Amino acid sequence: MFMLKKHILLLILIAIVFTFFGCKSTKVILPGTNVILPEIEIPKAIENPTHEPASETMASFLAEYLNVKYKGRSFKKYMYVSVKYQRLYLIVNDSTIRKYSISTAKKGIGCKVKSNKTPSGLHTIKRKIGDDVPFGGILESRMYTGKIAKVLTKKKNAAKDYVTTRIMWLQGEEPGLNKGRNMDSYNRYIYIHGTPEEGFIGEPASHGCIRMKNKEVIELYDLVDEGTPILILKY
Repeated sequence: MFMLKKHILLLILIAIVFTFFGCKSTKVILPGTNVILPEIEIPKAIENPTHEPASETMASFLAEYLNVKYKGRSFKKYMYVSVKYQRLYLIVNDSTIRKYSISTAKKGIGCKVKSNKTPSGLHTIKRKIGDDVPFGGILESRMYTGKIAKVLTKKKNAAKDYVTTRIMWLQGEEPGLNKGRNMDSYNRYIYIHGTPEEGFIGEPASHGCIRMKNKEVIELYDLVDEGTPILILKY
C-alpha cells in the first residue's frame, strides 16, 4: 500500500513538472515502470507573416479587429493600408472590392512631426482635392499649377517630389498617436496622392504620404468620400 501511494504521488509530481516545464518532444518514463507518457508537440511562436493573406480572410479579421478596437464607429466602407505588403485595400461590407499597390515612407512608420514617416492607426479622409485636375497634373500647396508631370514607369527619380492628379488629405483619429501636438497627421500634410515616380510603386519610397499610380488614384478618389476611414498598420 505504501509503495502504491508513493507511485501515485510520484506520478502526480511528474505530471505537474511536465505541465509547467515540459519542452518540445519530451518523453517521461516513470521509474520502475514501463509507462511512457505521450510525446507533446509544443507549437512554435507565430512569426511575422511571410505571404500576403487572402483578401477575404484579411477583411474578415479586420472586421473583428475594428469592431473591438473602435466601438461605436461605422466601417461599412473603409480603406486598409498594409505597410509590410505595400497595399491599399478598399473594403465595403466586409468584402475587398479594390486592391492597389502603393508606396509608403522610405523611412518606415512613425507619427512625429518632421519624421518623414508614414503614420499608423486610424485616420479619415478630411478633404478631397483635385476633382478636375488632369492625369499627371502637378499640385502645389493643394492648388493645380497648370503643369503636367512626366510619369516615370521605371525606377527613376522625378525632378521633385511632385504631388499629382488627386489628393486625399488624412486626419488622424487617435489622440496621442496620430492626432495632437507634434504628431498630428493632418498638420503634417499626410496625403494619399498620385506620383510621377510610378516605377517605385510597390516599395517604400515616399516622404510620409501614401503614393499611388495616377490612374488608380483617380479611381479610388471617385469611390470614397470625405469621412471615409482608413486604417494604417505595419502588417
